[in-house]
Amino acid sequence: MEKNICATLDLSKSLSDFSSQVTKYLELTNITEWNGKILKEREEKIREIALILAGQCIAILLYNLSQSQSANQTAMIQTRSWWDTTMQKHGYRKRQILTVGNVLLTLKLPYMVIKNSTKTTNKMSLQGFYPLLKWLGMSEGLTPLVWSTVAQYGAITSSFEAACTTLTGWGINLSLKRIERLTYKFGQIGINLRQSKILNRQLGNLVEGNILKAQRVVIAVDGGRSRIRINKKGRKNSKTKRHGFIGKWVEPKLFTIYVVDEQGKKINTSEIPITNDGTYEGYKALLEILEADLVGLGISQAKQVLLIGDGAEWIWIHIPPLLTRLGCPVETYQLFDFYHVTENIKVFADAAFNEEAQSKEWFVKVRKSLKKGKAKSLISQMDELIAVATGERCKIMVVKRNYILDAYRKGRLNYDKAINKKLPIGSGAIESLIRQVVNLRIKGNSKFWLKENAEIMLHLRCQWIAGSWDNFCGSIFNSFIKPETA
Repeated sequence: MEKNICATLDLSKSLSDFSSQVTKYLELTNITEWNGKILKEREEKIREIALILAGQCIAILLYNLSQSQSANQTAMIQTRSWWDTTMQKHGYRKRQILTVGNVLLTLKLPYMVIKNSTKTTNKMSLQGFYPLLKWLGMSEGLTPLVWSTVAQYGAITSSFEAACTTLTGWGINLSLKRIERLTYKFGQIGINLRQSKILNRQLGNLVEGNILKAQRVVIAVDGGRSRIRINKKGRKNSKTKRHGFIGKWVEPKLFTIYVVDEQGKKINTSEIPITNDGTYEGYKALLEILEADLVGLGISQAKQVLLIGDGAEWIWIHIPPLLTRLGCPVETYQLFDFYHVTENIKVFADAAFNEEAQSKEWFVKVRKSLKKGKAKSLISQMDELIAVATGERCKIMVVKRNYILDAYRKGRLNYDKAINKKLPIGSGAIESLIRQVVNLRIKGNSKFWLKENAEIMLHLRCQWIAGSWDNFCGSIFNSFIKPETA
């Protein structure tokens, strides 16, 4: 597709060009020579021509908005709170806007600048914004659809290079650096909105929602693993002009909140969406995010709540008290992930028996009994096997027995009750989230992320996996509207 196409601002001409260009690709000539490859090429050409037409139509819409006195007045009103007390109108300036199909439009728009007491012609002293573009989310020189699509593919593809290739095919031809910058800026706005939500919660201003009213809620928590880039102190390398760095393994912490129906099936609709999020800032930051989300969803009105995770101490020390403080219902349960527990039992079995067949037979038997709620019986059997064990094997067995015993005493092995209530006993939802969010993009050979960029990518991918991308984009574009408050 051509790099940039100038907007004609003539609908009749655009329709005529579209008709004349697309007609030849609709002709059924030399049918005997056709194959899948030829049809695919025609599809791509028709798509390209259609995208250009769409871009030309959008350009006309934007031009009409720019010429509308009502639209410009509305833009002034809707962006009033962005104005500093020292801001003033500074005439009109030209700004190019890119639409789909690589159609480029130049608009002449009102411009606001900060007054400067010193008389100077330095452009830096006259920096400001276009109210119309601010209002409609186009300050980056792209339409909202183009920007959100760039951020979407920048986040969900395996790399920015892959995003660049995909976007080009869909009529958005931008440089790799610009795609990267636009993706991070879009995500940073989302991070800022999340932080604003947390602050409102801390100030007591966050309104409690009712999405979880009378619902059966599951909260699953776990951590991933990826490497963060930490720049070395000192001067940049004289040859590469870059700082040296070290790679540090860190654990991003994630959670997912979802609802299951009476049959135990996960629900994900516009009325009852899945909520995913995470952070690289440690468990305290995760608790703040989790609290704000739970209050916003209305966790206190839930019918049942299940907290499920592995044996990480930070989960069980901090999250149960949080749920209590938020007024969770009486039917609030805690479970260790069944499959994580059975992994520990398997290690115990391998240490307890010399023969693999004996180990497997015992493991299968106690695994079934654990599902039936016979954790006490399992612990007794483990004690009996420990009594006849010696050496290093005995030490391994004691560690695993203590793990199971501690979970039993704290009521986190009641799998029979969860099964009877048709609630999940495994943390597959959070394991899947970590794989899709962290492992398939952030974690990998030779991948070293700046912490702030990893945080943004984590947040963006969480929204996409949850299926809430459109709502996420809506919140970002709505954040540009700041009318004057009383």
